[in-house]
Amino acid sequence: MNAILRPALVMILGFTLLTGLAAPLAMTGIAQLLLPWRAKGSLIERDGRVIGSALIGQDFSAPRYFHGRPSATTEPDPVRPGSTRAAPYNAAASAASQLGPTSGALLAALRARIAAEGPPPVPADAVYASGSGLDPHISPANAARQVNRVAEARGLPAGRVAALAAEHTEGPELGLLGEPRVNVLRLNLALDALR
Repeated sequence: MNAILRPALVMILGFTLLTGLAAPLAMTGIAQLLLPWRAKGSLIERDGRVIGSALIGQDFSAPRYFHGRPSATTEPDPVRPGSTRAAPYNAAASAASQLGPTSGALLAALRARIAAEGPPPVPADAVYASGSGLDPHISPANAARQVNRVAEARGLPAGRVAALAAEHTEGPELGLLGEPRVNVLRLNLALDALR
């Protein structure tokens, strides 16, 4: 019996140490070495205080700010056990809505978001939530659509706000991965910095 159990236990312990400790530590070390800012959460500070991450969207809803993509994140509903309620940009519950293309609930949500956005055409990222529900970016078309509202709410010329949005438009990763995008938190911080 010992001849069978001992090798099995040694293998379990060995693989636990290898895959549960050594591999994660090695990946963390490599990430810290190659991408230290991202490995530490891409935290953005203002006045010595962390106010967010460049990788996680935030809920901006005031007219004076650019708005991010809709968020489908939820949290447990304390009133109805076993149910959930909307909790936009809840980083502890990153997930998609799980609503398929034939879902009546998705169609109703899309209609409401399109109606709130105004006349068509409406950029897709203005009405569809991202897969994580925490996307920190919007498309340049979505940002351009919001320029007049933000400029009016802040009492700024629309051209100045549009130029700021253009300055904060990032190209594809490594020049070829993804689409051009605007980080909403960084853009809104730049707006707040205008005097």
